[in-house]
Amino acid sequence: MGTEKENKKDFTKKYETAWDKYSKEDVEKVFALSDRYKNFMSTCKTERECVDEFIKLAEKAGYVDINKIIKEGKSLKAGDKVYANNKGKTLAMFLIGSEPMEKGLKILGAHVDSPRLDLKQNPLYEDSELAMMETHYYGGVKKYQWVTIPLSIHGVVVKKDGSLVNVVIGEDENDPVIGISDLLIHLSADQMSKKLSNGIEGEDLNILVGSIPVEDKEQKERVKYNILRMLNEKYGIEEEDFVSAELEVVPAGKARDYGFDRSMVMAYGHDDRVCSYTSFEAIMAMEKADKTCVALFVDKEEVGSIGATGMSSRFFENALAEVMDRAGDYSELKLRRCLANSKMLSSDVSAAFDPNYPSVMEKKNSAYFGKGIVFNKYTGARGKSGCNDANPEYIAEIRAIMGKHGVTWQTAELGKVDQGGGGTIAYILAEYGMEVIDCGVALHNMHAPWEVASKADIYEAMRGYYAFLMEA
Repeated sequence: MGTEKENKKDFTKKYETAWDKYSKEDVEKVFALSDRYKNFMSTCKTERECVDEFIKLAEKAGYVDINKIIKEGKSLKAGDKVYANNKGKTLAMFLIGSEPMEKGLKILGAHVDSPRLDLKQNPLYEDSELAMMETHYYGGVKKYQWVTIPLSIHGVVVKKDGSLVNVVIGEDENDPVIGISDLLIHLSADQMSKKLSNGIEGEDLNILVGSIPVEDKEQKERVKYNILRMLNEKYGIEEEDFVSAELEVVPAGKARDYGFDRSMVMAYGHDDRVCSYTSFEAIMAMEKADKTCVALFVDKEEVGSIGATGMSSRFFENALAEVMDRAGDYSELKLRRCLANSKMLSSDVSAAFDPNYPSVMEKKNSAYFGKGIVFNKYTGARGKSGCNDANPEYIAEIRAIMGKHGVTWQTAELGKVDQGGGGTIAYILAEYGMEVIDCGVALHNMHAPWEVASKADIYEAMRGYYAFLMEA
């Protein structure tokens, strides 16, 4: 018999850092994934840009537009790869499995919109011989974080003839940048006495875009006119075209390594493109599956998942019906059974413990950098209002999958009970009766112009999503 010390079993759960388990080869894979991710984040700063890039990469890997399949009257079989594109801002990718879809799907769901500033419908004006543009902030932002930083404009302008013009200003190293001014400290006595939330008002988020007037001194608002002339020369647009434009003001610049040891990534839009990109990599790594695998990328999460491109729309349900029909396995009842029998990871970010602000977190139930993908049993606010609360049977299954594949994982809540909370798209899919849990990557600076994530957590998220598609 062994000694008492040898027979003693440790019943405690240890959330250890992923870095401790990595070999040299593992670290190379971690950094290689983050390099691909940084390239993606440096160019894809709107939901349209994300969907366009995903489709481009997916088509190279053999994915086909479901509308083409329908138009050509083709059928789908196990191993086929199709996608459905909703207005260029929502995307569903399907890897057809060998089992009937009635038995359920394995779904990774994330959102590709991020907090930002949107140009108003009539944005351009001149004041004090300066050309300015008015904005309306989108999603939950701290307005004071958006002043005095370099900004760029990404988006589209649709002209009256229906032609679409893509606009990107401020990203090329030879491009100018734009920005929002702030008061100098010498004149800020009144501003500094305000609550932080009121220091910068929404109507003060006006962007300075020019100061040179046209030579014609008879022209009214000469500086504004000069900006319109430049936009017309480069993009062929007129002032009225702003009404049918979707132009987003975002931080200018590339995603960067963060920290002396380069262990983290700083980027605009980690929330929630860090989960979108890792989900995309996971499904791209799948060549075959038993149950049909889905990667779902949606819009409008930051404003309540509403509208034709949000998760509350019927897009996913309709796309699934088309896929089932092409697979020769559609009926209304089978569609309902498919949704109810499905399992989902609602892939969204969480808050990482920040030693600068410990008072809002409860250490035993917080996420930490480097400790892997984060599972949130429930979201919501205070008394779990508006939450999705995952079933323990499902959590046990997820634990087993992560353990089998050696994925480093942790569990957390979004801050102390009475401090606030948050929500995701999880509750919307849960309405079908499917099993859903929130999981993703923990961040510092969530919803700020520049957010920070651990490279180890990005890697473990991708591995966790892949394990789920393999095993669930």
